[in-house]
Amino acid sequence: MHGSGGNRLRWPELPAPVHDAVAGILGSPVVRAVSQSGGFSPGAADRVVAADGTRAFVKAVSAAQNEESPRMQEREARITAALPAAVPAPGFRGARWVGDWHVLVLEEVPGRQPRLPWRADDLAPVVAALERLAATATPCPVPDLPTAREALTGQLPADALDLLTGDTLVHLDLRADNVLLTAAGAVLVDWPHACVGPPWLDLLALLFEVDRLGGQDLAEATLRTSPLTRDVDPGVLTTVLSGFSAFFLGRAALPPPPGLPTLREFQRVQGEALTGWVRRRAAARG
Repeated sequence: MHGSGGNRLRWPELPAPVHDAVAGILGSPVVRAVSQSGGFSPGAADRVVAADGTRAFVKAVSAAQNEESPRMQEREARITAALPAAVPAPGFRGARWVGDWHVLVLEEVPGRQPRLPWRADDLAPVVAALERLAATATPCPVPDLPTAREALTGQLPADALDLLTGDTLVHLDLRADNVLLTAAGAVLVDWPHACVGPPWLDLLALLFEVDRLGGQDLAEATLRTSPLTRDVDPGVLTTVLSGFSAFFLGRAALPPPPGLPTLREFQRVQGEALTGWVRRRAAARG
């Protein structure tokens, strides 16, 4: 369970008007496409090459796959278009609606996803990118984003919500399949859940996966050494971890959403792993 829950469409399965919309954004028709796996969206995700040599990354989804996904992708388009160049994220090329399809075109990032289980040499550039994000996106440069508390109200218990104060741009959905490692550093992709919150929240959330896949010592060492978390009260981090554990386990008990058949199992596994991490932290503090 590494964060893949959708049944992704492939470029040839997309309707002709979607192909035409991408050609309109790029200024040239697509002649080659390589579909990408991973993530939870049921829509298409393709690295494409146009006839004039332009390279891009295309995402397309309709309400037929999942009723909420097109609107979520529209939000991702708005947020990505507003990100300053200093934020380690893909550049925005264009977006449009084609009937009930939403199409998003981004600059292609020539990188790879981190290897799983996480290794220290893959984690280090991602931590560096999050430290750079906190330095360049505090205060948050994207207008009209909810606070982390607002975004997570109804999901986390009140004691965790009360700790999510801050004015940093927060990605809020970091896993290996939302990161690309390049020669210049890590790039954070897929921004529909962005909000404003504490500068340590993204790093803590990223470490959910590190811990879950066997990197317990690596996760704790990162919390102790990163400037984002080393001076944060350990009890604050444990309370937020406990809140997310309750969230994942609660969601795991719900029926699976349309087009996302493995999401609930992922949430169950993540919730159980976080429960174990909280217990270890409590035991270590005596």
